Amino acid sequence: MISSALQILKDVFGYEQFREPQAEIVETLVNGSDALVIMPTGGGKSLCYQLPALIRPGTAVVVSPLIALMQDQVTALSQWGIRAGCLNSSLDFSLINETEHQLRAGGFDLLYIAPERLLQPRTLALLQECPIALFAIDEAHCVSQWGHDFRPEYLQLSRLAELFAGVPRIALTATADQRTQQEIVHRLALHEPAEFIQGFDRPNIRYRIGQKDKAKQQLLKFLKNEHPKDSGIVYCLSRKRVEETAAWLSEQGFNALPYHAGLRADLRSHNQHRFLTEENIIMVATIAFGMGIDKPNVRFVAHLDLPKSIEAYYQETGRAGRDGLPADAWMVYGLQDVMFLRQMLEGSQAPDEQKTVERQKLEAMLGLCEITSCRRQVLLSYFGENDHAPCGNCDTCLEPVPVWDGTEAARKAISAVYRSGQSFGVNHVVDTLLGKPNDKTERFQHQRLSTWGIGKDLDRNQWRSVFRQLVARGFLGVNVDQHGVLHLTDRCRPLLKGDERIQLRKDQRQHTPYRKNQVPQSKLEAADYALWNDLKATRKRLSDEQDVPPYVIFHDATLMEMVMYRPQTSDQFKRLNGVGERKLDLYGADFISVIEQHEGHDKDEVATQAQESVLLYKSGMTIDQVARQQHLSSNAIYAHLAQSILKGELAVREVVELPDNEFKNIEQVMLECQQTYGQALKPVHEALAGAYEMGVLRCIKASMEAL
Repeated sequence: MISSALQILKDVFGYEQFREPQAEIVETLVNGSDALVIMPTGGGKSLCYQLPALIRPGTAVVVSPLIALMQDQVTALSQWGIRAGCLNSSLDFSLINETEHQLRAGGFDLLYIAPERLLQPRTLALLQECPIALFAIDEAHCVSQWGHDFRPEYLQLSRLAELFAGVPRIALTATADQRTQQEIVHRLALHEPAEFIQGFDRPNIRYRIGQKDKAKQQLLKFLKNEHPKDSGIVYCLSRKRVEETAAWLSEQGFNALPYHAGLRADLRSHNQHRFLTEENIIMVATIAFGMGIDKPNVRFVAHLDLPKSIEAYYQETGRAGRDGLPADAWMVYGLQDVMFLRQMLEGSQAPDEQKTVERQKLEAMLGLCEITSCRRQVLLSYFGENDHAPCGNCDTCLEPVPVWDGTEAARKAISAVYRSGQSFGVNHVVDTLLGKPNDKTERFQHQRLSTWGIGKDLDRNQWRSVFRQLVARGFLGVNVDQHGVLHLTDRCRPLLKGDERIQLRKDQRQHTPYRKNQVPQSKLEAADYALWNDLKATRKRLSDEQDVPPYVIFHDATLMEMVMYRPQTSDQFKRLNGVGERKLDLYGADFISVIEQHEGHDKDEVATQAQESVLLYKSGMTIDQVARQQHLSSNAIYAHLAQSILKGELAVREVVELPDNEFKNIEQVMLECQQTYGQALKPVHEALAGAYEMGVLRCIKASMEAL
């Protein structure tokens, strides 16, 4: 079985070998057993069910909550030559009928479906009529009622075990502590599943957490110094903050777009599409954005506000660096974040048991922020991995945190809260400690308190740091029903009695500039860098024509291999990681041509493959005959001919034989589509109901551009 799986891995996906533990997972599913897979983002989870789907008879059904991204996933699979479709509420009636007809006819290797759609009686009856290869339940942590992404409909997926006995099921997620792992197995009714817990470490991500001090300016400095031309995500807690930050970053010269649930659906879709298909886009978003986003070259994820749990933080930061290259997880937070999240938690309608769990999760998140040792160790220990050495790639490793004995300062702070009646927020209590009179201190006569002016040894920022840490560690609480009012907790008693001492972080306002997280292409020599840019430009042209994200054509890692190995034949090109048979046929000629140009071939003596194609075609051969002669796809030959048309070396009428009315109609449709979709050819192809080959359209487009 493994030998046949390896062959498919190479021929379809373009990889020579599996990552650990992909081979074991594939074998488990092919043999008909259930599996639970916990694997870090970017670790290759999708392949674990996509490959068995090509081996087992029938259609693999992939349950996903990501309706907005299903079509993107289907499009990406089609690039590998895999037959895929989707069923969700965004499709009109005719498309649903067509998809159902194809499913009955065995026309799909994989079918993506939303859980709401899957659980409809009509859909379940349809699936029972068809041979099902397996069920893949993606983002399986959504089944956990304690999780940050809970989806109630996931609780009903246990019905699959009853209705499709004998069909293997695989549950996959990147985010699940031990409690959630047990919940997944129980709530999905997995039958004695083989468990594959790959680990949670993302060593290519550098974690950095700092204190807020003019957050937008801090973000701007981070972007300008380290990611001036990179794609990334900036997370904010509120919709208002998202829109303000996106607008402000745009004013600073960045390509920033907003995304939150309150935006019109078409605008959300448009912004998401731009983020996936364009370079150097920054998405400013709430947590509504991100799940299922598989853009590999996201170089940073920034948080302007505190996430409510380590799971949420891990999931969100995990959207960076999926290509395995260096990436940054950057965050600033402040006391107001802590208060806001605690107020939200205590004011929610959740049952007491759930509130208790969520309090614990927030405490763990605050612990990660305030820790003075390696952040990665704390992050991984939360998920049960306790044997990691300090990572050397987080802020506390790179710049060890100074601490100080904050016992006396903490006692003063707690006493000031108590003496003022536990009725005021941080700013007023700090004024009391500093002996700063204002209208409120005068009105309540707080200058008479024993704590008045006893804190002049620290400045305002230092006192705010003390209060932030005391709240974070549970010595002080925040009243729900009064905005920002502090109160004492039982936790502070040993500290006040002298039975406990406390070490506090010494906040540094001026940080040593960090070395930029360099990706490999930034270290290229000038000649290699020129090739890199030309390969990227070719990839962008092809992605625009097909209206797919550039990474769907090839990942950056594959382009880097092109730069390193300079393949000049189809056999050489096929040896690159990420190049299967289908992608070789579709794109090999385009990229080989670019490499040849950079290799300095004498075009007067050695004809390029593109020139040979044109000569053969002019000699009287058909497109298919030239393709067979050149050992290329007909699509590649059309690309050669289109290039010649663009240069004026060949007339479009020599290639495309159509009546004048059809020719004019195609040109008109192209002009109309360009106004909405730019240079993409896929919308033109769809507008013409697929009546003309993509290669024909490419040649007509070239003739229009040559005019």
